[in-house]
Amino acid sequence: MTANHHYHSHLAWTGTTGAGVTRYDREHRLVTPPARAEFALSADPAFRGDPDLVNPEQLLLAAASSCQLLSFLAVAACAGIDVRRYEDDAEASMSEAEQPVRIGRIVLRPHIVVSGPAEVDEVRAAVQQAHETCYIANTLNAEMVLEPTIERVP
Repeated sequence: MTANHHYHSHLAWTGTTGAGVTRYDREHRLVTPPARAEFALSADPAFRGDPDLVNPEQLLLAAASSCQLLSFLAVAACAGIDVRRYEDDAEASMSEAEQPVRIGRIVLRPHIVVSGPAEVDEVRAAVQQAHETCYIANTLNAEMVLEPTIERVP
């Protein structure tokens, strides 16, 4: 039997756009039940958003980075790779010159620390396998680039 998964969110904004496109507040609230945490979001500062708040483009990048991490940990655990640490300095780019405007490229740069007998090539293969099974990566049409670095510790 095939499982179907459903996700929900609730977004709320109040204000007025009556003063025109340059004057309305971009801040809005997001909850994703059953999680209770509420996110305060805004537009990218380039689009008159609040630079102190997270924007949707950052959320998309964070989702891609998080999914890669979770997929990699599962692949590594199944392969017997002892992962001790994983950090990712990811970035996304969006060009207003391309129409329609969209995030066109995401670069994930995981720094992975492993222990034990796993060879660097095995870890790289696990990174690639994780990318191929990552739900978010399989959903996006942006170019996804993986630039992992692997460190071995005793």
